[in-house]
Amino acid sequence: MSPDPVRPHPPPGAAARPPARGWLPYPVLSALLAVVFLLLYQSLHPAQVLWALILAVAIPRLVAGFLAPPTRVHAWGTALRFLFVVLYDIVVSNVAVARLVLNPAARPVPAWVEVPLTLRHDGAVTLLAAIITTTPGTVSCVVDDERWSILVHALDCDDPAAMSAQIRERYERPLLEIFEGVRA
Repeated sequence: MSPDPVRPHPPPGAAARPPARGWLPYPVLSALLAVVFLLLYQSLHPAQVLWALILAVAIPRLVAGFLAPPTRVHAWGTALRFLFVVLYDIVVSNVAVARLVLNPAARPVPAWVEVPLTLRHDGAVTLLAAIITTTPGTVSCVVDDERWSILVHALDCDDPAAMSAQIRERYERPLLEIFEGVRA
């Protein structure tokens, strides 16, 4: 029997993704879609609410094959604290980069920093790379799946080892607790 060209088999060692189950396979996505739809229409008219509910059920079911399995959050309190840490760091980094750019006497020291990862959850690694990139002054350039590390370019970094340790302590440790349930 020849392999099915429409549904390729997963590579050896990869877990097959289970099909979406139930009416709301992604309840958070469904709720977000409904709320955004109603906010865009700026109306709670019954017809708009009905359309929001129809879209909230239909869209996640239609795109379920393209989405990763739903992620379980192990520590909601840590996730909320982490949100505020990231927002604070973005504001502080904006000010630091503005000072660096606007000060004609400043001599930034750019550096490449390799950050070894303990994280193994794909969503958590992706979120870590996005956080590093959205924090001004740093850009995550490469996520190495074989060596489990992220290569980061820093606009101004005197000590790459200290920056790597700071990223691991400030961002990776909470993500481990949130996504993998590991308390460090």
